[in-house]
Amino acid sequence: MATPRQLVLDLLQPAAPTLGNFVAGRNAEALEMLGRLATGSTGERIVYLWGERGCGRSHLLQALAAAAGAGPWRAEDPPDGAGLTLVDDVERLGEAAQIRLFSRLNAVRARSDAACVAAGAVPPAQLPLREDLRTRLAWGLVYQLQPLADAEKAEALRAHAGARGLTLGGEVIDYLLSHLPRDMRTLAAAVDALDAFALAHKRPLTVPLVRQWLAADET
Repeated sequence: MATPRQLVLDLLQPAAPTLGNFVAGRNAEALEMLGRLATGSTGERIVYLWGERGCGRSHLLQALAAAAGAGPWRAEDPPDGAGLTLVDDVERLGEAAQIRLFSRLNAVRARSDAACVAAGAVPPAQLPLREDLRTRLAWGLVYQLQPLADAEKAEALRAHAGARGLTLGGEVIDYLLSHLPRDMRTLAAAVDALDAFALAHKRPLTVPLVRQWLAADET
């Protein structure tokens, strides 16, 4: 049976991933490049993103999909068409999919109206893939995405709360960081929900109130 905390978290509605709500931290260069790629204002056509879980790889690919009207890549897609190709978790591709992606990257390099952004957990040279595919994934720009440090997350949460006219104390931020999933979309959604919860209960946003919210205690 789900715990009250899990039920509360399941009810959160994080904002859809966009380039605008991605907290860049030390990834400002990668974010700026992807923004230019989404608007067709760069000559770069192959970008590879890598980093540990939680660094924002999937957020950025979903944001690009929304910005460019592109869907996730499927191995059965024609390799030589125009448009943006988005491939997440490339290290999981099977042999047949690797061959198809190899062909797609060749086509992207040969035409000016196509691009590909791929993402994985490790640099191209360390991917458990065909050597020719690893080489092609490194043809363009390669960015290591750095996860946000706790201080960066805290500052982002203060800014998000401030935009709502809400003052978020350091002890509340520390509690959220230690008791909630640590991705920024969930944390920001939690601040929104806590703001509404505090208003409904006519109480300031304090750690005891956060505990009550997580316990789903409406008394």
